[in-house]
Amino acid sequence: MSETVYCDRCGRPLGEAEHGACQAARDLEPPRYCARCGRRMVVQVTPGGWTSRCARHGLTQSAG
Repeated sequence: MSETVYCDRCGRPLGEAEHGACQAARDLEPPRYCARCGRRMVVQVTPGGWTSRCARHGLTQSAG
């Protein structure tokens, strides 16, 4: 059974809708939804980067 992957900007499954606008926006914004479960994440943006935390899957942060 394959695991569903979610859009990290809108939270919908990647196979259900077109996500071109989401990808364009993600070039400028941090992820808002967990790609593994689709839950809304706690996001903190700082001058040096960003962090996004899913209650179930933990922390994601920018490379910078």
